[in-house]
Amino acid sequence: MTDPLRILFLCTGNSCRSQMAEGLARDQWGQEYDFMSAGVERHGMNPRAVQAMEEIGIDISGHTSKTVDELPAAPSVVITVCDHANESCPVFPGEVERIHAGFDDPPKLAVDAKTDEEAMVHYRRVRDEIAEYLKSLPDRLPR
Repeated sequence: MTDPLRILFLCTGNSCRSQMAEGLARDQWGQEYDFMSAGVERHGMNPRAVQAMEEIGIDISGHTSKTVDELPAAPSVVITVCDHANESCPVFPGEVERIHAGFDDPPKLAVDAKTDEEAMVHYRRVRDEIAEYLKSLPDRLPR
């Protein structure tokens, strides 16, 4: 029996998009793959990302923001979820498949929101876009 693919979701600060992707992927495909997330920097967990996930029954409140240097193991596949991470993706040892799936940055979109509810619209939209992308995850992975 072989170890499952280790899939890393990488974004700039590991505070929102990569965390939501990890939570969604674990919920949908957690029995088949080993998921983790990290950032090229560490920005801390975004409470609105936690709230957006909680609204659909996925708890990421125990996740921590981390950099790639803090990962317990090297990934087999790296999925960059923002352009900055794609452009500054570190080199990993061994054969690592890279996939880019850029998503909008909810904190940036919500910066001018006048209410929390107005801000959450952006988090929910990006969460749902990531969920839609992940539906076909096995088809995107190396065989």
